[in-house]
Amino acid sequence: MSVESVGPETRTGEGTELREPPVTGGGVPLLGHGWKMARDPLAFMAQLRDHGDVVRLKLGPKTVYAVTTPALTGALALSPDYIISGPLWESLEGLLGKEGVATANGPLHRRQRRTIQPAFRLDAIPAYGPIMEEETHGLVARWRSGGVIDCTSESFRVAVRVAARCLLRGRFMDERAERLCGALATVFRGMYRRMVIPLGPLYRLPLPANREFNRALADLHLLVDEIVAERRASGQKPNDLLTALLDAKDDNGEPIGDQEIHDQVVAILTPGSETIASTIMSLLQVLAEHPEHGDKVRDEVESVTGGRPVGFDDVPSLTHTNNVLVEAMRLRPAVWILTRRAVTDTELGGYRIPVGADIIYSPYAIQRDPKSYARNLEFDPDRWLPDRVAELPKYAMRPFGVGNRKCPSDHFSMAMLSLVTAALATAYRFEQVPGSDGGVRVGITLRPNRLLLKAVAR
Repeated sequence: MSVESVGPETRTGEGTELREPPVTGGGVPLLGHGWKMARDPLAFMAQLRDHGDVVRLKLGPKTVYAVTTPALTGALALSPDYIISGPLWESLEGLLGKEGVATANGPLHRRQRRTIQPAFRLDAIPAYGPIMEEETHGLVARWRSGGVIDCTSESFRVAVRVAARCLLRGRFMDERAERLCGALATVFRGMYRRMVIPLGPLYRLPLPANREFNRALADLHLLVDEIVAERRASGQKPNDLLTALLDAKDDNGEPIGDQEIHDQVVAILTPGSETIASTIMSLLQVLAEHPEHGDKVRDEVESVTGGRPVGFDDVPSLTHTNNVLVEAMRLRPAVWILTRRAVTDTELGGYRIPVGADIIYSPYAIQRDPKSYARNLEFDPDRWLPDRVAELPKYAMRPFGVGNRKCPSDHFSMAMLSLVTAALATAYRFEQVPGSDGGVRVGITLRPNRLLLKAVAR
């Protein structure tokens, strides 16, 4: 393993005997630590740092290794000794398939990255600006002062519409957006259960929860088939990601198969929509809980725009707006857990990692570590100012990942989220209303349980 600039060396010298990672306590027969993960997963992952840099735990019958420091998560992500696999990705294969860029490894993954990367190059992002502006300002205009907003449905709607219109150029009507929102919520919740308590045969029984999960999963795949079939029937070839997939060739120069096209569209549309929507929900919650920062965003936007509607081209000038977004992503990351699998006998931080071992780590826990962040639980956007951010350990905040598994849509996502933050904070103040539940809903992603806000026009 060769990793540059990740802090202390993680490879021990020749002749040095590797240690076995300590085992965290609290496991129970059959379920291991899965019951703790299911009961309070965020607290469980955060407390693992108290037991060591690398620790062992049980998820059902499996022994799993957990990494708890920024430097070692960087080493894990950058090393060829580990691939995308493990409990998280196995649970996601039912949604994402095995031939999409999110779950593929090796040469297939590299070819797929080459196919989709042009759509997310920095010089390609401005072409999406008018669509992002239209959808963002449409969201603002749809709300009324004093009205109650269901933040879940509204966040998913704007996330799905932007992704579909920018990357698939589809006529993505509201009815399909509603179908996708409902199906995603059910599917991601079920996949989380399958990850932390991997009791495979039980999930095939005709129980109500299993039937609901299967119906939602089938509707997601049907939706993707509709999108691909409509494009093929139209004969049109707009300059978008779906056209690139339909024209893509495999390593033998032949068109890629229908299953790969399907899995690629699922990998583009669904996880991206889920994570963007979850982040928008967290942003709305932050604006309600910290109205002073909403005021600062409004003031910054007005100083940049002079009172005209904020646009895509204004985003690079909105420093505090971007810092509010990044701080919200630090404290409430949509992606809170990731997994890898060792493909060889190796080591991490001086601990032996056997071939086939599953490794997990939590960006949520890493990004709240008091060793990295002063006043670690305090919402402080100014910690991202240049003179302060330089003090942070490397890999203490990498919301889009690193290395060849880095999310290809990072610039796309940040531009959209900054624009949404600016437009919403400029137009409204937000207040929670009775019946709102801002508690964290834990699934494959994190988001508020049922966030209801009143939008008060400025």
